Amino acid sequence: MATGIMCLLLFLVAGCGPEEKQQAVQDVSWNEHVAHAKGTTVRFYMYGGMNNVNDWIDSVVAPAIKKQYDITVERVPMSAPVFMNKMLAEKSAGKNTGSIDLLWINGENFKNARKADLLEGPVTQLLPNYIAFVNPDEAATDFGYPVEGYEAPYGRAQFVFEYDSARTPNPPTSFAELKDWVKKNPGRFTYPSPPDFTGSAFIRQVFYAVTGGYAQYLGGFDQALFDANAPKLWAYLNDIAPYLWQEGRAYPKDPAFQATLFSRGEIDMMMAYHPTHAQNRILDGTYPESVRTFVMKEGSIFNTHFTAIPKNAPNKSGALVVMNYLLSPEAQLSKFSPAMWGDFPALDMNKLPSETVTEFAAVNLGEATLKPAELSAVAVPEIPSEWLEALEKGWEEHVLKK
Repeated sequence: MATGIMCLLLFLVAGCGPEEKQQAVQDVSWNEHVAHAKGTTVRFYMYGGMNNVNDWIDSVVAPAIKKQYDITVERVPMSAPVFMNKMLAEKSAGKNTGSIDLLWINGENFKNARKADLLEGPVTQLLPNYIAFVNPDEAATDFGYPVEGYEAPYGRAQFVFEYDSARTPNPPTSFAELKDWVKKNPGRFTYPSPPDFTGSAFIRQVFYAVTGGYAQYLGGFDQALFDANAPKLWAYLNDIAPYLWQEGRAYPKDPAFQATLFSRGEIDMMMAYHPTHAQNRILDGTYPESVRTFVMKEGSIFNTHFTAIPKNAPNKSGALVVMNYLLSPEAQLSKFSPAMWGDFPALDMNKLPSETVTEFAAVNLGEATLKPAELSAVAVPEIPSEWLEALEKGWEEHVLKK
């Protein structure tokens, strides 16, 4: 018994051995986690390339958590591949107490983190807001990989294209039409370089379109099927490459740079994994009011993004409290507004009070945003992350280096 008490104390301060840490986080009650987190700092590592998201964390989330729980949220901007390497390096160095408390993560990074035993869990059953407001079936997998409570849903996204209706009144409606449009308008289209998340999503959209749809890939990675179908994707992308911005010799490093090209009028189309991105940019004055969004008839990929806690996180109690707050109706409603972020909620509307559902329904998504029903009509799922990894590697070999 003395050993168990000592382990609990060590967990609360710095962590124990792997098995003891997991047992300790499960054995501490929610109220104890909240009490222990008081007065601490949570270092939240997340992609920092979206200013509106950064502002939301800094100006809405951090003050609310400080006021409600006396926790300081320190946002650390870092891309997922970099913090993945950081966690792996800490594990290799035998650091039982790391430097990261909370992560914004999903897709292949989550799968790789789980396989490397880098994440604390399961933890979602500890979160009151997860239990009360989330449909666990809708958050059961991440790019086809079982979540099993090792990450908590944070928001939902769906891929859209953006265009300025004043200068491009009739955008293409299919990927076949897009190819024709690109060739007729040389230099006016591009996409972020994979493995950037949005650029990678674009090539997956094309992959679906030129190979007969996503359903054939849901059962898991099939090397023979990949070898048979991937050349159709490389052919499409190489066919349009000479007609892209910079004649395909260079690609934007991320959506932020591509958005700059679009807002300056250097290209005529933008793409985003957030349906309200265009409206957000209109509201902050970056885009003209004539910008609108569209999707292709072959479908529009959607997914859920998550937060997770590293296994060697120094402040797991604080991370759990922040993770839980991000699932509160208060936080989810706040980020749903395009004036803030425009991120779609991860909550089950059927589990919310009727007055809260009314508040969500009343959010003005703006003229640039497609209606939820329009997005739902074309929504198609992500395929297992092994496909994503193979496509990104193949793009570098067969498109970038051509």
